[in-house]
Amino acid sequence: MVQPNLPGLETLIGGAISPQFEEPIQESTPGFCACQATTVGETVSDCCCDYQTVNSLNGGVLHPLLHVLVKKPSFSYFKVKLWCDCPFWPDDGMCHLRDCSVCECTEDEVPLTFKKGGDSSLGDEGGQCTEDPKGVVDRTLETKGFQGWTENDNPWTADDESSDEDMVYVDLRINPEKYTGYKGVSASRIWEAIYSENCFQEGLSDTCTERRVFYRLISGVHTSIAVHIAKHYLIDEEAETWGTNLDIYRERIHAYPERLQNLYFTFLFVLRAATKAADFLASAEYSTGFPVEDAETAALVQQLVYNERLMQACPVPFDEAQLWKGDEGPALRAQLTSHFRNISAIMDCVGCEKCRLWGKLQILGLATSMKILFSEGTGKQPALQRNEVIALINLLARLSESLDSAVVMGAEVHRAGSQNPLTGGAPIFSEQVSQGNRNTLPDVEAVS
Repeated sequence: MVQPNLPGLETLIGGAISPQFEEPIQESTPGFCACQATTVGETVSDCCCDYQTVNSLNGGVLHPLLHVLVKKPSFSYFKVKLWCDCPFWPDDGMCHLRDCSVCECTEDEVPLTFKKGGDSSLGDEGGQCTEDPKGVVDRTLETKGFQGWTENDNPWTADDESSDEDMVYVDLRINPEKYTGYKGVSASRIWEAIYSENCFQEGLSDTCTERRVFYRLISGVHTSIAVHIAKHYLIDEEAETWGTNLDIYRERIHAYPERLQNLYFTFLFVLRAATKAADFLASAEYSTGFPVEDAETAALVQQLVYNERLMQACPVPFDEAQLWKGDEGPALRAQLTSHFRNISAIMDCVGCEKCRLWGKLQILGLATSMKILFSEGTGKQPALQRNEVIALINLLARLSESLDSAVVMGAEVHRAGSQNPLTGGAPIFSEQVSQGNRNTLPDVEAVS
């Protein structure tokens, strides 16, 4: 049995064991958020924004902006450990398709500013790699802005990101997240480990807000992956024909409204992290040696984090100040940190290289969001690594893309006459369907 759950391993979508949901979703406690819904039932649960507003903001502002931003050099070169020993079991994963391979950047392709002690120029040759055809929480932050990139590790991840040992740079533009055919025991074991050992079985029905948030983040990213797969599906392997698979969307997502709800939740959570760190992100150094591109990048980041339409419609997408309260707060934070570090370590067990790349990136993106939102202290800006910012913005872009695709495919399914058993065919973008089927998905192949 399967359920769309985790960060960007488009490869692993069908091989997981999903927690059972037999109880209705618990409503958020009154006053959880600083905003109020305009109509009862419209607001994304545990968040501060309604579905219609999210769709409007994403389609009209955020998705087009993020689509351009992640193509810029400053957000394209990601540093990652692609090959590490799995700490939990022998690595026996096999890729089914040649698209599983990753093209690593050569030394002269990577902007020197990305390297320790580097200046702001690229190597003379640059750009030679092409895709292998085969292969207590304070709500505010100190407004001092960017003070340089940190070399400190993220406490929410197991990887030592401050060390360059065994690290390679990968150009995300020529290593896109896509279906790879990674499936079977290896893929299913990844999701099983994530859910059965590191997630809380109560899931959405958990009355503990912190544990429920943790679960929804994992489920939301997994749902995002499922949407990407349905949107960019390998229709004919021999002919290498790609297209939209509405059956996949209908069976894995449309019929399970709580998964869409978790996708919206995760998007708002990551968006809150980006806007909370607005001063840091807006004044950060985005230098790759191409002044025009770098200036455009800085302008796009400022448009994203200081967007007037966003600030007016949904100023606080998620209210992190409501978490970690009471005597159990510190112990609960430590427990969830340990769980998430375990999940980040599981990424080394993914047997598909491209799936591992995107899994690590999106896990780091979530870890960066948690680092920003859950930093302890009196509002001081948490220091961020360049790689953390790259992961954060790319994760936000993937979630934004998923929301945009879900709106389109949901409308197509509705026009095709498919009726959700709860809504009689109405598009699933509101809390009126929150009492949906909470059983696990039928078995499906694991994809990346």
